[in-house]
Amino acid sequence: MYQRILLYSLLIILISLLIFSPSYSKDYQLFSPDKKITLTVSITNEVQYAVKHQNLTIISPSPISLTLAGGQILGVKPAVKKVSQRTINEVITPVVAEKNKMIPNNCNEMTLAFKGNYSLIFRAYNDGVAYRFVTDFKDEIKVMAEQVCFQFAADHQIYFPEEDGMETHQERIYHYIPLSQVTAKKICSIPALVDIANGPKVLLTEADLYDYAGFYLSGSENSPTQLVAKFPYFVLRDEAVNDRDVKVRERADFIAKTSGQRAFPWRVMIIAAKDGDLIESQMVYKLARPLQLKDVSWIKPGKVAWDWWNKNNVYGVDFRAGVNTATYKYYIDFAAKYGLEYIILDEGWYKLGDLMAINPEVNMEELMAYAKQKNVGVILWVVWKTLENQLKPALTQFEKWGVRGIKVDFMQRDDQAIVQYYWRIAEEAAKRKLLVDYHGAYKPAGLRRAYPNVITREGVKGMENSKWCEDANPENGLIIPFTRMVAGPMDYTPGAMMNAQKRDFRFIFNVPMSQGTRCHQLALYVIYESPLQMLSDSPSNYLKEPECMEFLAKVPTVWDETKVLAAKVSDYVLIARKHGAEWYVGALTDWTPRELEVDFSFLGAGTYHIDCWQDGINADRIGIDYKKVSRQITAKDKLVIKLAPGGGWAARIHQ
Repeated sequence: MYQRILLYSLLIILISLLIFSPSYSKDYQLFSPDKKITLTVSITNEVQYAVKHQNLTIISPSPISLTLAGGQILGVKPAVKKVSQRTINEVITPVVAEKNKMIPNNCNEMTLAFKGNYSLIFRAYNDGVAYRFVTDFKDEIKVMAEQVCFQFAADHQIYFPEEDGMETHQERIYHYIPLSQVTAKKICSIPALVDIANGPKVLLTEADLYDYAGFYLSGSENSPTQLVAKFPYFVLRDEAVNDRDVKVRERADFIAKTSGQRAFPWRVMIIAAKDGDLIESQMVYKLARPLQLKDVSWIKPGKVAWDWWNKNNVYGVDFRAGVNTATYKYYIDFAAKYGLEYIILDEGWYKLGDLMAINPEVNMEELMAYAKQKNVGVILWVVWKTLENQLKPALTQFEKWGVRGIKVDFMQRDDQAIVQYYWRIAEEAAKRKLLVDYHGAYKPAGLRRAYPNVITREGVKGMENSKWCEDANPENGLIIPFTRMVAGPMDYTPGAMMNAQKRDFRFIFNVPMSQGTRCHQLALYVIYESPLQMLSDSPSNYLKEPECMEFLAKVPTVWDETKVLAAKVSDYVLIARKHGAEWYVGALTDWTPRELEVDFSFLGAGTYHIDCWQDGINADRIGIDYKKVSRQITAKDKLVIKLAPGGGWAARIHQ
């Protein structure tokens, strides 16, 4: 009897050691629908995940946790209550078709429910993986910390958009450096792209950012190949130091105060076997919360004649150009002539600090009536803090005038309060049927699916930078389609008609030019996604370029289908996009001249007419040199195109 009790006791001790020992591990696996991606979740004294792509380790075991006020840490000493899996196979029809009018949403999902009123949801797509926390607490919770960790298996290279701090426009140059050079003292905004040696590219970002703070990436003291998330803490006090800059003066010691019953943002890893797969990925959109609006019939994408970049430099007219009624009527006439849907009144239409104090040189009622007569919508630029201070009276006035949208600028943060602001403005604008273009903004993270009136945003080092520096160049421009644009549309503001090669470029604030060729600028309208796309140069310059306006007047801003034909991060890209019965093709190169082959097999049966805008024979000497050529093609044809340094190529294909 004594021996039997002793055996039972030893057995219980052994089982306890197996269960509670740090070496004990229970693994759960999730596969992508095509079985090429394996996500393994290991439960020991913490929750860890690991990712493989075709048996190549991408992410080594990396811990996940969420620390709440009071000391509770979700993900530490976890006890699994239930495991469930399901397959999602649906088609999403976006209100605004940035890449495709139909988005297949196919993935495998695994939910681990833990004791302690929380769960972790994991998803595996053919193009990546994502996970998120879900909590089920009765009362409000305070999140002190979130452990987001990406332990890479080797010292790969990373495209690292380094930041100086967390009060930022998120407009950065991408540095191509080893992971080991990303120290714990460095941070970058996201998306960031890791280049796996002899493997895929991995883009790190987030989705469904709601009532929470966005995250940044930093190095880790634990491992030279580990990236970890850092968050801006909750703001206790800020101060407006001028009409647009609001500086944080005091922060709390926590990330967010939020509902205890909620799903947290997705932590996203987009895995691309081919560079072009990054551009075709729509994971961020698929992971976002669904449409929150009932009536979306009024949401109209389109092109915009924009005043600020060209400094209102219209000429050959009988009035004094500037921020005044006559100048904006000229913009409206230009927009109407070429079927552009909108114009923007940027800085100067109101007295900074007071949206109700209209510039006396602008007769808003007369201007709005003229725009309505010409069937051109008007979008108004506003500083975010001024809009917040005068939200109801300002939006009421905008609605009374018949304004079609607002361009909200200078938020420069993504702590919880500012993320809440984005959602609040989107909702209030939608009530008044206003489009929203966010500038001075953080990257897209899903808001546009819930509120498709948020039609584009900045958060990119765009062409406005050419007014004061050399950063808006073809080198950085061939990185952002594979990084920032993967998160969502970007208001890069292309369209320069004054174009210079590298040796000839000068930044001149009042009379700006672009780097690269004229056709590089035209091709940006096909390559860069923005359902609200700017024509940033002066209407007077465009009116002198009728052949370019043939293309710019017709090129769409939304697409039924997108096909990446050739692509290499930081070097070149070639994309075909379909809209209705027409196809548009665009190609870009960096400062290296190159030849690319366009395979037209994406076309249907029959003979097509193609109009091409190509770099001129002297475009390597003078950036404005281009040539328009036309011919007949079929799906069997292939065409070798030649791109000058900083060059481009654009085509419209129709029957």
